[in-house]
Amino acid sequence: MAKEKILILGAGLVGSLLSIFLAKKGFKVEVFEKRPDPRKNDVLGGRSINLALSDRGLLALEKAGVTRNLNKVMLPMHGRMIHQLDSQVHFQPYGKANQAINSVSRGLLNEYLIGEAEAAGASFRFGHKCEQADIDNSVLSFSTDGKTKEYRGDIIIGADGAYSVLRASFLHSDRFNFLQDYLPHGYKELNIPAGKNGEFQIDPNALHIWPRGKFMLIALPNIDKSFTCTLFLPFEGDSSFDALDTPEKVGAFFSEVFPDTLPVIPNLTDQFFTNPTSSLVTIQCYPWSKKRSLLLGDASHAIVPFFGQGMNAGFEDCRLLDEIIDAEYPNWETVFQTFEKSRKPNTDAIAKLANDNFIEMRDKVADAGFIWQKKLEARIHEKYPDKWTPLYTMVTFSNMPYSKALERGNRQESIMRKIREVYPMSTPPEAIDLEKIVGWLD
Repeated sequence: MAKEKILILGAGLVGSLLSIFLAKKGFKVEVFEKRPDPRKNDVLGGRSINLALSDRGLLALEKAGVTRNLNKVMLPMHGRMIHQLDSQVHFQPYGKANQAINSVSRGLLNEYLIGEAEAAGASFRFGHKCEQADIDNSVLSFSTDGKTKEYRGDIIIGADGAYSVLRASFLHSDRFNFLQDYLPHGYKELNIPAGKNGEFQIDPNALHIWPRGKFMLIALPNIDKSFTCTLFLPFEGDSSFDALDTPEKVGAFFSEVFPDTLPVIPNLTDQFFTNPTSSLVTIQCYPWSKKRSLLLGDASHAIVPFFGQGMNAGFEDCRLLDEIIDAEYPNWETVFQTFEKSRKPNTDAIAKLANDNFIEMRDKVADAGFIWQKKLEARIHEKYPDKWTPLYTMVTFSNMPYSKALERGNRQESIMRKIREVYPMSTPPEAIDLEKIVGWLD
């Protein structure tokens, strides 16, 4: 007996990876995407072309059997390079010497995964804009080439992002909770091109941050030796997108707060007024399943990008769902309920952590107390790795459930507050009695 037909909305990173897992199980998988085929068109549409791929995402790609060519689309970043207002820089390693997150091209990775999905047996229908999802009858309606087409499946999965059409259909059903929360900040992309000799203009082995309190600029390296920068700035106020409404104001603003970027962004004002300004939203909803339909990835738990976990969490969704199907198929109701009940506390946790990390990135990373604490945490972790693990390490360099990482992180932060009461910040981290600190954890 043939396995069911599964319709997936969205051929982005999560939808493409999920289609690989499902096609390899023998399901008939059809993936629908409103954009043209990204392998034939430049269709990023202002979305960030850089993402940070770390352990969770890598594990999912490994389980899907699609890691052999990843080195062609990513660059390792071993820490943060902090750019001070006076143009001085200092490096903060993420973890141990061999630990790094990877700057990966969204576009190249997406194209790669689509190709792998087709090789696994999934089919893709591009240029199909979903207009309606009938979850009672498992029917999707699309507009394509000026026509309306309907497709029926046995299972529908919405991997169609923060503004999911499938989730919109859930909103019209009973007992569905939904929350969306926008930051007062938006973001705009800028580009540091390769230098005159085709080389990187700044250090390619780090994620660069210009922390400025209420706003910040970041830059991630690309394999073509350029950097993609993202400016996070309030929409309104004195230092805001609304206030920067002329080339002169943009030039003066960057000269004042990001002076060392001026020599490496030659066409700053042209980029600033050409590239779109986008919003930052957190989406939380529940349940993620209705009838024989399921939401996952950003469609069920979109988060802000400040912990670099949006893509990684979505990829982890795919891996965990694949494992639950192995255990519970063909009972799809059990599959969906097991997935959403086990996953929801963890996606809520990473949503909180991502919002908290915005404050850390735009403000604390340049603070002497923060730097002192990170050095002390690294020393404790090195000597007592089973008792103390920095929060960033738990989230980024492990597959520990996000909720457990948040719980342990909160406990360790309470201990750190106690440490700061006992030891003044003038105390060198190497002079602190670690056995006493670890005793507080027992």
